[in-house]
Amino acid sequence: MPDVLGWRRKFGVLAPSTNTVVEPDFARMGVPGVTAHFGRIHIRDQNMGDDAGMGRLLDQIRAEMDATCARVLTCEPDYMVMGMSAETFWGGVAGNQQFVRQIEEATGLQVATGAEACRRALTLNGAERIGVVTPYQPIGDANVVRFFGELGFEVAAIKGLRCPTAVSIAHVPESDLRAALLEVDSDDIDALVQCGTNLSMVRLADEAERWLSKPVIAINAATWWMALRDNGIRDRIEGAGSLLRDH
Repeated sequence: MPDVLGWRRKFGVLAPSTNTVVEPDFARMGVPGVTAHFGRIHIRDQNMGDDAGMGRLLDQIRAEMDATCARVLTCEPDYMVMGMSAETFWGGVAGNQQFVRQIEEATGLQVATGAEACRRALTLNGAERIGVVTPYQPIGDANVVRFFGELGFEVAAIKGLRCPTAVSIAHVPESDLRAALLEVDSDDIDALVQCGTNLSMVRLADEAERWLSKPVIAINAATWWMALRDNGIRDRIEGAGSLLRDH
């Protein structure tokens, strides 16, 4: 028998224990009959104030991944969703593919990643030159540029906000995000992409598409869009950008 609340699909979501944005974002974009069930990746050292700190953060995530998958599998989800994005860009296209295989082997389920969702969204919009905003340190930005470059997209501008801790990503105010979008935008940019699932960008991206007249891809919206569409769920969602409204 189907789940009473998740009668269409139950999504298992993997997110860092420090992340306070992705869960409410997914809840706000919810549709009837689809439920999201979070497995929290235990982050013991959230310092990411330099490249080495960001590397240590990802090492913790990798060490915890299998155990987190095992916990979330106990609710018998139908599909997996990544509630974090840095690891999905790491190592370029090959790194993303390896990560996807790891999750699929650990769970036996398909998985939506932020990196793949952004690729699909950019391809759908015919974008070639892009501007990117991240919360990352330079090493994280380099991996984002590598991933998109290997797919044939030109990252013409990137703004890394250099957040000092994993929790502090959620403290970045909308005014800073708006300024960052404007900094990486120009007339020859086809689309803007925001990475980092703990940055609160979904509502702002929806608004920015109207005043910039181009796609602004918030990674939480793109990942949720990929998860829904992969599962044949075509519901239209307002207030979360053109992907979920029009595609």
